[in-house]
Amino acid sequence: MKNKYIAAVEAAQLKKETPAFSVGDTVSVGVRIVEGSKERIQPFIGVVIARRGGGMNETFTVRRIVNNEGVERIFPLQSPRIISIEVQRHGKTRRSKLYYLRDRVGKARKLRERRVVSRKAAAHPAAAASPKSQDAEPEPEPVTA
Repeated sequence: MKNKYIAAVEAAQLKKETPAFSVGDTVSVGVRIVEGSKERIQPFIGVVIARRGGGMNETFTVRRIVNNEGVERIFPLQSPRIISIEVQRHGKTRRSKLYYLRDRVGKARKLRERRVVSRKAAAHPAAAASPKSQDAEPEPEPVTA
């Protein structure tokens, strides 16, 4: 159990909005890089293979292939150096850690696409299913003789 004072200090330091992403998603992490007096944002695009921890200690591991070499980078989720995290693709997985992707080569490295239902469509499934507007007149039924 955490000390209530430590928890209060950590709560004040947490980022306001953290994006919703999970293991298996392909993400673009915008990392702030400082070179001398210059500062730039460099994207690191790869597959999230692990998430661990919670609160201020939460980290996620992103794996990508550069020049036929696997490169993994561990990012603290609450780091001020992380500017943005954008989900580019949702991957379908059945495990919480995808370390087995390290041994895969070529097409075997790909994950299946996971369909994500938007919040608007989930809230009103009838409205999302029918493209017709509600206030339009119903079509007359055909007459059979």
